[in-house]
Amino acid sequence: MGFLIVPVLIGVFFLTDFGFAEKAPYSFVREGTSAAPREYYDYIIVGGGTAGVPLAATLSAAAKVLIVERGGQPYGNPSVTTIEGFGQVVTDLSPTSPAQRFITADGVFNNRPRILGGGSAVNGGFYTRAEPEFISRLGLDPQLVEASYRWVEDKIVFRPLVRQWQSAFRGGLVEAGVVPDRGFTYEHLIGTKVGGTIFDENGTRHSAADLLEYANSNNIVVYLNSTVQRIMFRPGVKPRAIGVVFKDSAGALHEAILNNGSSNEVIVSSGTLGSPPLLMMSGIGPLRQLQAQKIPIVLRQPFVGQNMVDNPFNEVTFPSRRKLEISLLEVVGIANTTNYLESISLPLNLSALRELGLEIARINNKSLTLFEIPSNISVPDGVNFTTPFEAGQLLETFRKPFSKGYIELENRDPDRTQRVTFNYFKDRRDIATCVEGLKIIERVTESNSLSSFRYPSTTFMTYQALTLAYPTNLNFRRTSSLYNRDEFCVDSVRTTWNYHGGCQVGRVVDRNYRVIGVDDLRVIDASTFDQSPGTNPQATIMMLGRYMGEKILQER
Repeated sequence: MGFLIVPVLIGVFFLTDFGFAEKAPYSFVREGTSAAPREYYDYIIVGGGTAGVPLAATLSAAAKVLIVERGGQPYGNPSVTTIEGFGQVVTDLSPTSPAQRFITADGVFNNRPRILGGGSAVNGGFYTRAEPEFISRLGLDPQLVEASYRWVEDKIVFRPLVRQWQSAFRGGLVEAGVVPDRGFTYEHLIGTKVGGTIFDENGTRHSAADLLEYANSNNIVVYLNSTVQRIMFRPGVKPRAIGVVFKDSAGALHEAILNNGSSNEVIVSSGTLGSPPLLMMSGIGPLRQLQAQKIPIVLRQPFVGQNMVDNPFNEVTFPSRRKLEISLLEVVGIANTTNYLESISLPLNLSALRELGLEIARINNKSLTLFEIPSNISVPDGVNFTTPFEAGQLLETFRKPFSKGYIELENRDPDRTQRVTFNYFKDRRDIATCVEGLKIIERVTESNSLSSFRYPSTTFMTYQALTLAYPTNLNFRRTSSLYNRDEFCVDSVRTTWNYHGGCQVGRVVDRNYRVIGVDDLRVIDASTFDQSPGTNPQATIMMLGRYMGEKILQER
């Protein structure tokens, strides 16, 4: 880890041992309405999400830190804190939903986290480390990477129970040729494996917000329901970030200003959907975008908001004749192709999901045509559109999509999700990848491991039809897509919420995540990635927050 890190670690231990750390909910987490008109800090972190929280907790060991978070608390909300609430939180359309709904320009239904803990507070909970080559490409110190992963894992990661459905899915993957069976591991390995989860044995979620238990409570403040409007700069040959302006829930504006000192910084950790627009709203971005919104130019930077990627997924709905546990992602198959195979199990109510799709379209002034299952498709008697039925959802996603998109400013409201185009399947190589994944899923559905769950009359076309019956996008769902898998991939595309790009290393930020051409400003989150690490990025995003916190403290 290097001798410079040792004093920092000793400091963290000292603070924890002598009572400066707190358990959630924390006294230093407050409503933004309690903020003074102007306050001063060593580090101002925009976004209390998957990267921002571990970063802030680490920096608080030796500096005064502020997190400005646009969402609320994760604690006390069963939709967030329990595994049973997962379906409720991602379908919540209320104005203060922890998972803010929007539709991409491609017509895909999507969510943007709006809560302390970020995506880790509303996702499927799967925890797995990145590929070694990803870490190597970032130029990170392997020893500090290992220590940073362990720092996260010791607090919030658990070994899943792997009950009946997940166990059967694991066996089905092995039968389908996704081998070897690696058992339980956090490492990214070809084959079938059980990964970690941030849900404990009682089904309670432990998000990145729990990492604030590591923080020095004397050195940190978190303001909730507060949205940063823009970053402030001191002009010069090289502009210097000096603070931020944020708006609280009552609409009052506040300034957070950096203390005097060469090491103090504004750090943007607002995620792939938040960080690029905030840079643009602050005057850093493509000239055309800034001029269209009449934003004063701080730095012309054509790569902000470019090379955006969402790792899409496609799935099939497997109705079960046996009662299933509620399970989210626990097992993954990493095929020799470019596919990842995963599954969840929970009761499905097709009628409710169809109504939800229509309501999402209505709110966004869009039209939606529902898919009706053809009469020649055999649907089991235990499955209907009016009551919930037991189901497993078998999904496949991509290691590295070829299709790339961008984000554009539609307005200057940072609390609204700006116009994002991911160009799903624009590159036909992604369609080929999807089709290969569907072939593996079909073999899994026909495996002996799933035989006790399978209705005798069902076929893979039944599973496809049930999938098309509930909308996940605005695409017109063609009956022909039941027979043409290229079309099925396009018609049924969904999001995994695993976004990256928009502020990539080497284009917008340097290898230390400093914004190129500006002083005292960094971006530390998945918007800097050129690939989504592992089969789920949250482990590596949290690791990066801890890692960079340690590196920044070394610089101090």
